[in-house]
Amino acid sequence: MTEPRHIILLAQYNAWMNTKVLDAAARLPAKALTADRGAFFRSILGTMNHLMVADLLWLRRFRTHPAGYATLDPVMDLPVPTRLDEALYSDLASLAADRQVMDATIGRWAASVRACDLNQVLTYTSSAGRTCARRFGDLIVHFFNHQTHHRGQATTLLIQAGQDVGVTDLVALIPDEAP
Repeated sequence: MTEPRHIILLAQYNAWMNTKVLDAAARLPAKALTADRGAFFRSILGTMNHLMVADLLWLRRFRTHPAGYATLDPVMDLPVPTRLDEALYSDLASLAADRQVMDATIGRWAASVRACDLNQVLTYTSSAGRTCARRFGDLIVHFFNHQTHHRGQATTLLIQAGQDVGVTDLVALIPDEAP
């Protein structure tokens, strides 16, 4: 399933959905964004913070791939998380600004991934401090799947708060190839 064109498509989907989620969140008062809604990361803002934390951790790891991926350099200027539940951003505006940088960076990185990079093993240290060595293509699948999982949670929290993000299906971005 993982090939360079899929990575590009998933990066496009990621940016599209993050924009939709952020737009829906921006229609809510700040208090509604930080209200404990019983979710794993408590609030809408907490869930969106976790997405940024995880993306930062994974992209910093991806930067160590033998291919180098200089396209990931802008990520190195963003905050360095220390915990998976860390609140890097206390307000939506600052999170949204860095999310735009992150998504543009992910898009450039996705376009730079080559098929020959995918079978290489990436060695990294997990957030639990364990040394891991996994196939890079599989880690990319996890990276995008993790985003979709938690963005789904954020979408549910937004709907519960009265904000519908609209269409969320990946198929909306897949070109129709009718004859």
